[in-house]
Amino acid sequence: MKAKYVSYSSNSSQTSKIIQSGQRVLKMESEAINALCQRIDEDFVQVVQLIDRCKGHLIITGIGKSGLVGKKIAATFSSAGIPAVFLHAAEGCHGDLGVISQNDVVIALSNSGETDEILRLLPTFNRLNVSLVAITGNPKSNLGKRSDFVLNIGVGEEACSLGLLPTSSTTATLAMGDALAVSLLEIRGFKEEDFALNHPGGSLGRKLLTLVNDLMHTGDAVPKVLENSAIHEVISEMSRKGFGSTLVIDGQERLLGIITDGDLRRMIETKSDLTSILAKEVMSPNPKTIHSDNMATKAVKVMETHKITSLVVSDQPGIIHGIIHLQDLLKAGIV
Repeated sequence: MKAKYVSYSSNSSQTSKIIQSGQRVLKMESEAINALCQRIDEDFVQVVQLIDRCKGHLIITGIGKSGLVGKKIAATFSSAGIPAVFLHAAEGCHGDLGVISQNDVVIALSNSGETDEILRLLPTFNRLNVSLVAITGNPKSNLGKRSDFVLNIGVGEEACSLGLLPTSSTTATLAMGDALAVSLLEIRGFKEEDFALNHPGGSLGRKLLTLVNDLMHTGDAVPKVLENSAIHEVISEMSRKGFGSTLVIDGQERLLGIITDGDLRRMIETKSDLTSILAKEVMSPNPKTIHSDNMATKAVKVMETHKITSLVVSDQPGIIHGIIHLQDLLKAGIV
């Protein structure tokens, strides 16, 4: 089925108005976020440290547009391996407070700081003795006064021309949540491998979880010739194994070098008699290697950097554990 398009008559005045409106919104929201930089102070530090010490769950609560932002903030923390749960404030008033325990930290989102559904939860938060952080545009509100820590996300005005739609305020709230999450990850030394553990599915998880060991060829599949092998043996081995290269080894099967299609072409251009040439005369010594426990993405970077299509897998100098080819990485979706 073809998509339907609505055609509008050319109207330069309307076009200009739309562009100006879009630019104004982005400018106002970026200014709202920029203003938060001055509020990253000791209170922010203490909140990050509080979440870092949390022995239970991080509970994000809110309602309306703040609730939608709260879901995203909770999802961001969860992606980083920090147990986070979003609690809809209205549902919390009707039985869902059982998700909270004494070891938890609660972050309450309310631009006004006077959201009825959130204020009704405060006695329970106090009874459970949980740590309460308010992210609000009104630090002097009831929520602000009754919280252990307050992060001020107040904005001068909403980007909506009527000042009614939550725009700058929700953007500021989301940005503050991101600032908390990223700051926490950095003090914990969060790495790609840690992120991968929470994203096992899809392209991202595959790239971050797949190791060289998962894709490499081993045993008889690895193309190898002895250093004194004749050139016809080299060509035969390369043809049979299909890697476009072969490793050169000594009598103890220690790695000495590598011969590629390119090495053979260059040899043919300079040598008239090929019958007496040995593998060791053609090979390139010290081929690029990679450890078997390295991520497959690292193998891609090494190949790109050195403009090669295969890597020797070696966990110890001179010892061949396998070989990995660019085609293996392509098939696995790493590239």
